[in-house]
Amino acid sequence: MPDGNDLTVPQAVIEETCGETPLPKFGTIEQVWETDPIPASDIATRAAETVRNLPFEGVPEGGTVALGVGSRGIANLPNVVRGVVDGVRDMGYEPFIVPAMGSHGGATADGQRENLASLGVSADTVGCEVRASMDVATVGTTPKRGVPLYFDAIAADADAIVPINRIKPHTDFDGSVESGLSKMIVIGLGKQRGAKTAHDWAVDWSFRNMIPEITEQLLEALPIIGGVAIVEDQHDDTGLLEAIPPSGFLDRERELLETAYDVMPKIPFESVDTLVIDRQGKDVSGQGIDTNVIGRRPFAINEPAPDSPEIKRIYVRSLTETTKGNAMGMGSADFVHRDFFEEIDASKSLINAITASTTRGVRVPPVVETDRAGLLASLSTIGVVEPESVRVLRVTDTMRLKRLYASEALVEEARDRDDLRVIREPKPVQFEDRQFASPSPDSHHE
Repeated sequence: MPDGNDLTVPQAVIEETCGETPLPKFGTIEQVWETDPIPASDIATRAAETVRNLPFEGVPEGGTVALGVGSRGIANLPNVVRGVVDGVRDMGYEPFIVPAMGSHGGATADGQRENLASLGVSADTVGCEVRASMDVATVGTTPKRGVPLYFDAIAADADAIVPINRIKPHTDFDGSVESGLSKMIVIGLGKQRGAKTAHDWAVDWSFRNMIPEITEQLLEALPIIGGVAIVEDQHDDTGLLEAIPPSGFLDRERELLETAYDVMPKIPFESVDTLVIDRQGKDVSGQGIDTNVIGRRPFAINEPAPDSPEIKRIYVRSLTETTKGNAMGMGSADFVHRDFFEEIDASKSLINAITASTTRGVRVPPVVETDRAGLLASLSTIGVVEPESVRVLRVTDTMRLKRLYASEALVEEARDRDDLRVIREPKPVQFEDRQFASPSPDSHHE
């Protein structure tokens, strides 16, 4: 963005407007989770074993197998993909990668190839060719509405198609299947044209109905022999790898979605006065900030917001490097830091928003100069509260919620809960040049 100071409200203006706003003390709390992830050293081997469970019987010897890859923020993704590639090749077939990411990467083949590389997926890292194109084939129409079904033209010409994706709750809608294999088939592999068509029709049809219906049609029309499903635990480690064949495809994805909901990291309080988020990005969530975590869905059309938590103010400090300026979802924030604003790529953000029919998601919130200003502005707009009773959390992002900075009131609540432990006692918040002095609370896990 040109000249980030154009919209930035100076620190002095915030201080003068907010007056004497006492700040709470902050301690550190940690969520207690029991997990059993697949060891990183075993991921590739397990992925190779998993893909062999798919029905390759109808694929000709030496046939081509298109592997759909493209979702961000998946742990161990290069190892998973490399394992699938090895498993397919060991069975005597020719695997290749196709980007399955809708309009991402600026809706260009080179942009999508670069996005895959930023995820660690390239010919060098996974051992097979990446074939990127925005060309689509029309493989049918929906029976009642006559909606054309678009699909990656290169993948459609393959002898077999296998999407690889994580199954998790979606940020824009609730349904029997949400983010996962079915959505990748319908939207990710629909490229920009298919993704735009799906989002346009979702306004009236709704994704919860559209995705299962179109998935069934695509399974009939294309040589999709199943998918490789990933479910991650609360630490975002790989907890499960499973091959889902075409028979029972939707039923099994529904079951795995329930598992994903059970283990999804959450904010451990029903109500929060102010939530400080150190970073957002497409590698964290499709909406930058996971709407299931913050309890807000202000830009989804005809889709209700999650029941909880209730958060009065959200202040976001930066964009992740991997999101490459895509600020989709910033409309969920009440305030953002100047650093955040200066990192926005307006074109990428708007292309994503138009394709997804969620333009309110890229509305720019008020921009503040410093962390102190962001905290003051947030606390000054939530009503009359005392520093000892105000409920404030600071998190790394909405995917990394193991360790959190918590105000005094929340630390006291944590003492009486078995699912939380207090790591550090509350102390006055420290600033350096009016920016937070402490690193992100979960940075030690990265």
